[in-house]
Amino acid sequence: MFHPKGPTFFELAVQALSSTERGYDLLAPKFDYTPFRTPDVILDAVRQHLTPLAPFGVGLDLCCGTGAGMELLRPLCRERVVGLDFSQGMLEVGRCRVAVAPGTADVEFVRGNALALPFGQVFDLVVCFGACGHILPKDEERFIAEVWRVLRPGGRFVFVSSYPPPFFSIRHVVARLFNGVMHVRNALKFPPFIMYYLTFLLPEVQTLLQGRGFHTDIRPLSAARSLAPFQLVMAERP
Repeated sequence: MFHPKGPTFFELAVQALSSTERGYDLLAPKFDYTPFRTPDVILDAVRQHLTPLAPFGVGLDLCCGTGAGMELLRPLCRERVVGLDFSQGMLEVGRCRVAVAPGTADVEFVRGNALALPFGQVFDLVVCFGACGHILPKDEERFIAEVWRVLRPGGRFVFVSSYPPPFFSIRHVVARLFNGVMHVRNALKFPPFIMYYLTFLLPEVQTLLQGRGFHTDIRPLSAARSLAPFQLVMAERP
């Protein structure tokens, strides 16, 4: 449907009618050939912001998928890089991919729930790319609280967000149509497939972060016109 090696329309339909976890297990072998993977241009822009702050000690990629964020983290961390995801299929692909990524930090993949992280206060950097649409609005405060809990003092939570697009823009209309389809699908079939757009947006997410106690730094992700809507959010635990 997207890339010759990507999933067919039928495969996507089967995945969408599965649970979130099962859907990503099925999609995993072809995930990197879909537009759902965070584009390299975004990851490269994030890297430019983080490199002057490196090295970090221990890093965590939340909802790591096939490991694109892990590849970014490994050269920036001295000790260890952990990827967490609830899809075993995505983790298996990620293990193969990140094993040959540049960097000397140890690499670990953990199957787990981003709303109940199986870690203590051990991380200096937590990132999350392209996965906040899997967090329902009612769970956003819990998600942020979990990130806060596993960050050491001075640690940073880094992700990419944006302000709401104009109401009549193509981006807004397409996202609302997609969300409407997903709401209907989840109302008619159980278990649900949780994936929505226009979530974890500014300025609301900044308010949630500051309410938890984070110091927030919001800056344009890049001067490139194609990335103009995106903002880099760096939230530091004091």
